[in-house]
Amino acid sequence: MIISRTPFRISFFGGGTDYPAWYKKNGGAVLSTTINKYCYLSCRNLPPFFKHTYRVVYSRQELVNKIKDIDHPSVRHALNFLNIDGGVEIHHQADLPARSGLGSSSSFTVGLVNALSGLKGEVKNKRQLALDAINIEQNLIKENVGSQDQTAAAFGGFNKISFGGIQEISIQPIIINSNRIESFQNHLMLFFTGLSRNASKIAREQIKNIENKDKELKIMHELVHEATNILTNNRADLAEFGKLMGQGWKIKKSLSSKITNPYLDNIHDVGMRAGALGCKLLGAGGGGFILFFAKPEDQEKIKKKLKNLLYVPFRFDHLGSQIIYYAQDNNETY
Repeated sequence: MIISRTPFRISFFGGGTDYPAWYKKNGGAVLSTTINKYCYLSCRNLPPFFKHTYRVVYSRQELVNKIKDIDHPSVRHALNFLNIDGGVEIHHQADLPARSGLGSSSSFTVGLVNALSGLKGEVKNKRQLALDAINIEQNLIKENVGSQDQTAAAFGGFNKISFGGIQEISIQPIIINSNRIESFQNHLMLFFTGLSRNASKIAREQIKNIENKDKELKIMHELVHEATNILTNNRADLAEFGKLMGQGWKIKKSLSSKITNPYLDNIHDVGMRAGALGCKLLGAGGGGFILFFAKPEDQEKIKKKLKNLLYVPFRFDHLGSQIIYYAQDNNETY
């Protein structure tokens, strides 16, 4: 039995520049952090007493005898990609709902690759976990996804992640003192809008528009560097980070007609009028979680104004995808 634990992520700036269609020509970067909300995947070799060979349990249960008959695309392609031979049972649990803008699909794929590799007796480093998950999602499943979610989930931590060039992906941890990082975390407020959506469908239009959004995407890339400079300069006012979030959100909305809607715009406006300094919808848009940046003394007022939404406290995660339980099968054979 193997159990992996993989964090979800919050992306602050640069989303959209992590699509290969953009960064292979122009380079890209994101500023993101993983948080202490996780995806758990347990995997074990299935004993030969059952009528099925594969059991996959997530929001539904699948009992099949051939990998090709598994509906869940990440499970089906990961099993083939890793050449898993023989019966396997996979269970998924998570702290937060899927399709909500926190990179849950990629956390699932990274965690699955980590757990299934462990089941084979293999240990993959964080870079390989990220690259394998990117390959599965982009090339095998052919999802309309970028490369930031898999990288964040695999590595963990608060990072500036750059895309393109010889290395394809490079990680730069954000190094700031403990008091400033604590203050920064205390300015962040996460709410669930109650809407779930298919990120790949929303991203499809954005990817189609990439060639026509050259100016906007270059600005989003620049905002990553500006935000990083604010955080790493102890003399800079953190309020400037919040204002920059607002600027980034305006640009992001222009990338696709599917990113926001009147309901989400109203949530944004209510929070801003209540005292927030910045706000953005997380992930591809269309629903999921919304992030506010606000001074601690203004947060109670914001919560009251948004009392119809679920407020989700969180802290930063620094470890990335981990194997948290490993028990070898006994040596007996059937």
